[in-house]
Amino acid sequence: MPTGKPRLNVVLEPPLYLSVKKLAEKEGTSLSLKARDLIRDAVELYEEGYWLKKARERDKTFSRAKALTHTEVWK
Repeated sequence: MPTGKPRLNVVLEPPLYLSVKKLAEKEGTSLSLKARDLIRDAVELYEEGYWLKKARERDKTFSRAKALTHTEVWK
């Protein structure tokens, strides 16, 4: 069945391949869908780490004295 979605070919070590295959079988889904879901989860974790790092950097420069109040922001 043709699809307009981009495709990705990945080479995995045998133990990693077997782990993904077992997870897919356990959930009753295809190997492709399970790999997609695992990649999506990994990207979300990576992005979460990135934004957490940025938040910590910004928190170091935060000054409560210079901060605007809720009323000042939403006049």
